[in-house]
Amino acid sequence: MWKDKVGTIQAEVAEKKDDIIKFLREICAIPSMESQIREVGLRIEEEMKKLGFRKTWFDSMGNIVGEIGDGPLKIVYDSHIDTVGLGDKSEWTFDPFEGKIEDGYLYARGACDEKGSTPGMVYGLSLAHKHGLLEGWTAYYFGNMEEWCDGIAPHAFVEHEGIKPDFAVIGEPTKMLTYRGHKGRVEMKVVAKGKSAHAASNHLGDNAIYKMLPVIEAISKMEPDLGDHDFLGHGKITVTDMEVETPSINAVPNQCTIYIDRRVTFGEGVEDVIEAVRQLIPAENRERGDITVEMLFYDEPSYTGFKFPVEKYYPAWALDEDHELVTSSQEARAAVGLVDAPSGKWDFSTNGIYWRGKGGIPSIGFGPGDEVDAHTVMDRAPLEDVVKSTEYYAILPAILKSNVKK
Repeated sequence: MWKDKVGTIQAEVAEKKDDIIKFLREICAIPSMESQIREVGLRIEEEMKKLGFRKTWFDSMGNIVGEIGDGPLKIVYDSHIDTVGLGDKSEWTFDPFEGKIEDGYLYARGACDEKGSTPGMVYGLSLAHKHGLLEGWTAYYFGNMEEWCDGIAPHAFVEHEGIKPDFAVIGEPTKMLTYRGHKGRVEMKVVAKGKSAHAASNHLGDNAIYKMLPVIEAISKMEPDLGDHDFLGHGKITVTDMEVETPSINAVPNQCTIYIDRRVTFGEGVEDVIEAVRQLIPAENRERGDITVEMLFYDEPSYTGFKFPVEKYYPAWALDEDHELVTSSQEARAAVGLVDAPSGKWDFSTNGIYWRGKGGIPSIGFGPGDEVDAHTVMDRAPLEDVVKSTEYYAILPAILKSNVKK
């Protein structure tokens, strides 16, 4: 009975506290920007082998996978181990890879987003296996690339590698709460084509920037009319980047491209979302075809050279509050002594857009840290929670198995 093992798990986690923190510091010290995750993956593989994982390997994309247990049910613990870049290095008051421990937090690039969940997942699965809490399960630790195209790694894991789990647990920061969904996203670009001319004879040209201005203005006023949902919240839209094509800075630009991040909630279909932006283009430009809108496409090769082309559409998703995975997570939180709290959601996007959004696989989130610290020079994780999460990850499979509907 899993309840009889909680005290044992907690005692062993306490014994391994220093190892867990050391492991986190070591993986944060290994740069893994621009999806270059092989070196940090090797360090994680080393730890999994030490802790008794049955099998470890790098998949075709270059994600690190560890397998433990041999039951018919499959569960994946998903933690992306790539990070964003450093931005303006002068804004950092400490070495972002060496990191620092202060006031109970580890500050380092990736500590929050999302290496902070990796030690708990790896040590938790090892302890679960050691104490019989993985009976009936084959469990996977999946350390993957996510920052540049969320969902692509699990998409390839299922459809290319052929491993489809029954459940997924996402280690993005949740403040140690159970999260069960978030808004989706559509990435688009709008391209305005003009005509180049010398700036001294600008009347002979057709300025692509000027043609784009009414579209940008209209986008800035869209948000109040976007969709809303009582759990996921209101839709969002933002122009995030602009590129200009011009022969020189003394010429009328012949092309202007803007990029749009559109956060979608339930009831907002991808075609409708794109069409709504298309309707912002002045009618004469739509008819002439000199301003167009399209969804972005991702086909960049991973560091192994592997390509898995996908449209940059990330559907909204949510798991019902009474789903067995959600209730099991809440039961696991209570079992390890976390304060009772309702389930919640992320504001940002995660690999859940594939696991649940596209793949239909029941998914939740649980991890140390607060998403507001992600991608900032205050990237941090509370070490007490990093260690505590190990208990949760160890006990969850046994609780879930007892609750799985026959």
